[in-house]
Amino acid sequence: MTADLNHTVVHATDKLASAEFLAGILGLKVGAPFGPFIPVDTGNGVTLDFYESPDGAPVASMHYAFLVPDDEFDTMIGRLEAGGVTYYADPGHTEPGQINRLFGGRGAYFDDPDGHNMEIMTRPYARPA
Repeated sequence: MTADLNHTVVHATDKLASAEFLAGILGLKVGAPFGPFIPVDTGNGVTLDFYESPDGAPVASMHYAFLVPDDEFDTMIGRLEAGGVTYYADPGHTEPGQINRLFGGRGAYFDDPDGHNMEIMTRPYARPA
């Protein structure tokens, strides 16, 4: 049996701004509103459904990691730089303006407008068998 992730909710203080931010960095499109959600289709059948809490509850920071094509990584880093967004080689954000080279690939971390720790990487993490 397998179970494929279909969608996940990303809490935001401004769902449209957050969806546009991430879609812009990743080179994706923001979809039409669907109920209270603004979807961003990742291109592999999974949507990130951005949602604003109607009671204005604070947004808890989460981590979202995206496996991206190696030939698009530099373009994404360029979009971060053009937007004045600091990226880091590590999840703790102690190495600004650097990328990592884990598992023979490249990766970087950055915050979205609500402080979600976003990651782009060109190789998945090696997992023990």
